[in-house]
Amino acid sequence: MACLHDHSCEEHDCSTDWSLYKHIDLSKVSALNEAVSGSVKSVFKAWEQRLNSSEGHLESNEGDPELIVFIPFTSDVKLKSISIVGGGDGTSPVKMRAFINREGIDFSDAQNMQAVQEWELAENLQGVLEYQTRYSRFQSVGNLTLHFPDNFGGDTTQIHYIGLKGEATQLKRDVVATIVYEITPNPSDHKTRADTGGGLSHVE
Repeated sequence: MACLHDHSCEEHDCSTDWSLYKHIDLSKVSALNEAVSGSVKSVFKAWEQRLNSSEGHLESNEGDPELIVFIPFTSDVKLKSISIVGGGDGTSPVKMRAFINREGIDFSDAQNMQAVQEWELAENLQGVLEYQTRYSRFQSVGNLTLHFPDNFGGDTTQIHYIGLKGEATQLKRDVVATIVYEITPNPSDHKTRADTGGGLSHVE
Protein backbone atom coordinates (compact mmCIF):
# COMPACT_ATOMS: atom_id res chain seq x y z
CA MET A 1 0.00 0.00 0.00
CA ALA A 2 1.36 3.41 -0.97
CA CYS A 3 0.40 6.79 0.45
CA LEU A 4 0.11 9.76 -1.95
CA HIS A 5 0.56 13.19 -0.43
CA ASP A 6 -2.59 14.71 -1.92
CA HIS A 7 -4.26 15.11 1.49
CA SER A 8 -3.70 17.07 4.66
CA CYS A 9 -0.40 15.65 5.82
CA GLU A 10 -0.99 16.83 9.38
CA GLU A 11 -3.96 14.49 9.63
CA HIS A 12 -2.18 11.52 8.03
CA ASP A 13 1.04 11.38 10.07
CA CYS A 14 3.11 12.67 7.13
CA SER A 15 4.55 15.59 9.05
CA THR A 16 8.17 15.68 10.12
CA ASP A 17 7.11 14.82 13.68
CA TRP A 18 6.88 11.21 12.54
CA SER A 19 10.25 11.17 10.78
CA LEU A 20 12.75 8.66 12.20
CA TYR A 21 15.69 10.46 10.58
CA LYS A 22 17.03 11.74 13.92
CA HIS A 23 16.89 8.22 15.37
CA ILE A 24 19.11 6.63 12.69
CA ASP A 25 22.62 5.75 13.89
CA LEU A 26 24.17 7.32 10.79
CA SER A 27 27.75 6.42 11.72
CA LYS A 28 26.87 2.71 11.47
CA VAL A 29 24.72 2.82 8.32
CA SER A 30 26.24 0.67 5.55
CA ALA A 31 25.51 -0.74 2.11
CA LEU A 32 26.62 -3.69 0.00
CA ASN A 33 27.54 -3.20 -3.68
CA GLU A 34 27.76 0.60 -3.44
CA ALA A 35 29.98 2.07 -6.17
CA VAL A 36 31.33 4.79 -3.84
CA SER A 37 32.16 3.63 -0.33
CA GLY A 38 30.12 5.46 2.32
CA SER A 39 27.78 7.12 -0.19
CA VAL A 40 24.78 5.39 1.42
CA LYS A 41 24.90 7.92 4.28
CA SER A 42 23.91 10.70 1.87
CA VAL A 43 20.43 9.25 1.26
CA PHE A 44 19.31 9.87 4.84
CA LYS A 45 18.18 13.47 5.34
CA ALA A 46 15.27 15.55 6.54
CA TRP A 47 12.00 15.16 4.60
CA GLU A 48 12.26 18.71 3.22
CA GLN A 49 15.68 17.82 1.73
CA ARG A 50 14.57 14.59 0.02
CA LEU A 51 15.07 15.97 -3.51
CA ASN A 52 18.41 17.61 -2.69
CA SER A 53 21.18 15.45 -4.15
CA SER A 54 23.97 17.96 -3.72
CA GLU A 55 25.72 15.67 -1.22
CA GLY A 56 25.58 12.70 -3.56
CA HIS A 57 23.49 9.56 -3.80
CA LEU A 58 23.76 5.78 -3.46
CA GLU A 59 24.55 3.91 -6.67
CA SER A 60 25.28 0.26 -7.31
CA ASN A 61 28.29 -0.96 -9.25
CA GLU A 62 28.03 -0.91 -13.06
CA GLY A 63 26.07 -3.84 -14.48
CA ASP A 64 24.95 -5.07 -11.04
CA PRO A 65 21.71 -3.40 -9.88
CA GLU A 66 21.38 -5.23 -6.54
CA LEU A 67 21.79 -3.25 -3.31
CA ILE A 68 21.51 -3.96 0.40
CA VAL A 69 21.19 -1.11 2.91
CA PHE A 70 21.68 -1.68 6.66
CA ILE A 71 20.04 0.91 8.95
CA PRO A 72 20.62 0.73 12.72
CA PHE A 73 18.67 2.96 15.10
CA THR A 74 19.76 4.66 18.32
CA SER A 75 16.54 3.47 19.97
CA ASP A 76 13.97 0.82 19.14
CA VAL A 77 11.36 2.15 16.73
CA LYS A 78 7.92 1.31 15.43
CA LEU A 79 8.05 1.66 11.65
CA LYS A 80 4.94 2.95 9.87
CA SER A 81 6.12 3.66 6.32
CA ILE A 82 9.11 3.84 3.98
CA SER A 83 9.70 6.31 1.14
CA ILE A 84 12.29 5.70 -1.59
CA VAL A 85 13.38 8.30 -4.16
CA GLY A 86 15.29 6.62 -6.98
CA GLY A 87 17.10 7.85 -10.06
CA GLY A 88 15.80 8.38 -13.59
CA ASP A 89 16.43 6.44 -16.81
CA GLY A 90 15.48 3.08 -15.33
CA THR A 91 17.85 3.31 -12.35
CA SER A 92 15.11 3.39 -9.70
CA PRO A 93 14.68 0.18 -7.69
CA VAL A 94 11.68 -1.87 -8.79
CA LYS A 95 11.32 -3.94 -5.64
CA MET A 96 12.12 -3.59 -1.93
CA ARG A 97 12.36 -6.31 0.71
CA ALA A 98 12.70 -5.64 4.46
CA PHE A 99 14.34 -7.60 7.28
CA ILE A 100 14.36 -6.48 10.92
CA ASN A 101 16.83 -7.05 13.75
CA ARG A 102 19.17 -9.15 11.60
CA GLU A 103 22.75 -7.89 11.30
CA GLY A 104 25.26 -8.89 8.64
CA ILE A 105 22.83 -9.97 5.92
CA ASP A 106 24.61 -10.51 2.59
CA PHE A 107 23.11 -11.08 -0.87
CA SER A 108 22.98 -14.85 -0.44
CA ASP A 109 21.15 -14.47 2.87
CA ALA A 110 18.73 -11.94 1.43
CA GLN A 111 17.84 -14.18 -1.52
CA ASN A 112 17.27 -17.22 0.69
CA MET A 113 15.56 -15.63 3.68
CA GLN A 114 11.88 -14.83 4.03
CA ALA A 115 11.47 -11.05 4.18
CA VAL A 116 9.21 -9.50 6.82
CA GLN A 117 7.54 -7.60 3.97
CA GLU A 118 8.05 -6.95 0.25
CA TRP A 119 6.90 -4.08 -1.93
CA GLU A 120 6.69 -3.56 -5.68
CA LEU A 121 7.97 0.00 -6.19
CA ALA A 122 6.97 2.74 -8.59
CA GLU A 123 9.44 5.28 -10.00
CA ASN A 124 9.05 7.78 -7.16
CA LEU A 125 11.21 10.61 -8.53
CA GLN A 126 9.47 13.40 -6.58
CA GLY A 127 9.22 11.59 -3.26
CA VAL A 128 5.42 11.79 -2.97
CA LEU A 129 4.92 8.04 -2.47
CA GLU A 130 5.20 6.24 0.85
CA TYR A 131 4.91 2.50 1.28
CA GLN A 132 3.02 1.43 4.37
CA THR A 133 4.38 -1.36 6.54
CA ARG A 134 2.34 -4.14 8.09
CA TYR A 135 2.63 -2.15 11.30
CA SER A 136 2.17 -5.06 13.72
CA ARG A 137 5.29 -6.70 12.26
CA PHE A 138 7.46 -3.61 12.61
CA GLN A 139 7.43 -3.09 16.38
CA SER A 140 10.66 -2.94 18.47
CA VAL A 141 12.87 -2.50 15.39
CA GLY A 142 16.50 -2.08 16.49
CA ASN A 143 17.85 -2.26 12.94
CA LEU A 144 16.39 -2.50 9.46
CA THR A 145 17.91 -4.12 6.37
CA LEU A 146 16.48 -3.17 2.96
CA HIS A 147 17.20 -5.38 -0.06
CA PHE A 148 16.75 -3.91 -3.55
CA PRO A 149 17.14 -6.88 -5.94
CA ASP A 150 16.59 -5.09 -9.27
CA ASN A 151 15.65 -1.86 -11.04
CA PHE A 152 13.63 -0.65 -14.05
CA GLY A 153 16.29 -1.69 -16.57
CA GLY A 154 19.18 0.70 -15.92
CA ASP A 155 22.85 -0.36 -15.80
CA THR A 156 23.00 0.70 -12.15
CA THR A 157 20.51 1.27 -9.35
CA GLN A 158 20.37 4.75 -7.87
CA ILE A 159 18.77 5.78 -4.58
CA HIS A 160 18.67 9.48 -3.69
CA TYR A 161 16.57 9.34 -0.53
CA ILE A 162 15.30 6.84 2.03
CA GLY A 163 12.67 8.22 4.39
CA LEU A 164 11.37 6.31 7.40
CA LYS A 165 8.28 7.28 9.39
CA GLY A 166 7.17 5.96 12.75
CA GLU A 167 7.71 6.31 16.47
CA ALA A 168 10.78 5.83 18.63
CA THR A 169 10.81 4.49 22.18
CA GLN A 170 12.00 6.84 24.90
CA LEU A 171 15.12 4.92 25.92
CA LYS A 172 18.12 4.77 23.65
CA ARG A 173 19.59 1.33 23.12
CA ASP A 174 22.86 2.08 24.95
CA VAL A 175 20.93 3.43 27.94
CA VAL A 176 18.91 0.22 28.15
CA ALA A 177 22.11 -1.82 28.08
CA THR A 178 23.57 0.29 30.91
CA ILE A 179 20.48 -0.16 33.07
CA VAL A 180 20.54 -3.94 32.59
CA TYR A 181 24.21 -3.99 33.51
CA GLU A 182 23.76 -1.94 36.66
CA ILE A 183 20.88 -3.95 38.11
CA THR A 184 22.74 -7.23 37.64
CA PRO A 185 24.24 -8.27 41.02
CA ASN A 186 28.00 -8.43 41.05
CA PRO A 187 29.10 -11.39 43.23
CA SER A 188 32.53 -9.85 43.81
CA ASP A 189 30.88 -6.91 45.59
CA HIS A 190 29.26 -9.23 48.09
CA LYS A 191 32.45 -11.19 48.59
CA THR A 192 34.43 -8.02 49.33
CA ARG A 193 31.92 -6.91 51.96
CA ALA A 194 31.99 -10.33 53.62
CA ASP A 195 35.78 -10.41 53.63
CA THR A 196 35.98 -7.02 55.32
CA GLY A 197 33.52 -8.00 57.99
CA GLY A 198 30.69 -5.99 56.56
CA GLY A 199 28.65 -9.05 55.65
CA LEU A 200 25.49 -8.53 53.69
CA SER A 201 23.36 -7.11 56.48
CA HIS A 202 24.27 -3.51 55.70
CA VAL A 203 22.72 -2.19 52.47
CA GLU A 204 24.38 0.89 51.10
